[in-house]
Amino acid sequence: MAEPTASTAAIYRRLIAAQVRSQASYRVSFTLDLLTNVVFTGADLLTVLVVFQRVPLLAGFSLGDALLVFGLSSLAFSLADLAVGNIDRVQRHVRTGLLDAVLIRPLGVLWQLLVMDVGVRRVGRVLSGVVVLAIAVRLAGVPLTPANLLLLAVTPVVGAVFFSAVFVATATVAFWWVDSGELSAALTYGGRDFTSYPMTVYGGWFRHLLAFGLGFGLVAYYPALILLDRPDPLGAPAWLGWCGPLPAVVAATLAALVWRTGVRHYRSTGS
Repeated sequence: MAEPTASTAAIYRRLIAAQVRSQASYRVSFTLDLLTNVVFTGADLLTVLVVFQRVPLLAGFSLGDALLVFGLSSLAFSLADLAVGNIDRVQRHVRTGLLDAVLIRPLGVLWQLLVMDVGVRRVGRVLSGVVVLAIAVRLAGVPLTPANLLLLAVTPVVGAVFFSAVFVATATVAFWWVDSGELSAALTYGGRDFTSYPMTVYGGWFRHLLAFGLGFGLVAYYPALILLDRPDPLGAPAWLGWCGPLPAVVAATLAALVWRTGVRHYRSTGS
């Protein structure tokens, strides 16, 4: 999963630009796609609001506090979905043989797959995530100190890198198991749902597995605790919220290794 050089990067930029022009040329369809993705974020947000119609506090978190966790998670996932979300189609490419054509081209396999179907429509989710996060910051009364502004800027990007790694790593399973879509969805969209709520609503082994074993706890929950200036009810140290870049780098490195292994062991659709 080597990064493109300066010369190949220009090719990718042209391919992305062509995709954007192509999708934008159908204005009504493009607008409806953008609005649909906004609705998807709204539906997830509505779930949180419905819960707080029933209870004033959720595992010790108020509506504003919970929305802050939701906003950080939503924006991080939306950025990852925009960048690499279409990689989940690799199982279709394997089944139809399209991946064979990609392999013979003198460009990186992963980068080709990512620019083949740029999800410009997903920009709607990103914009929705920004709006929700801004509202949550205001509702939760987060002081806009330099440290908090830095954390608000870095956390969604770090979370996006982490989610992107999960997208790529789980999609790679298709090289060995073509019908692996359910596994990918369980870890990508399941991880998004897990990080959308304070970790204190989960219990036992499930929380430990996803939050610490897989690293999802550092996507939104622990950074949110720093922004809210409140101790972790589970007893973790406050500085843990600044450690998000570490698991993101580890996850990206592991995803790159898994992807390379999958590509090297791919034996064509007819094998």
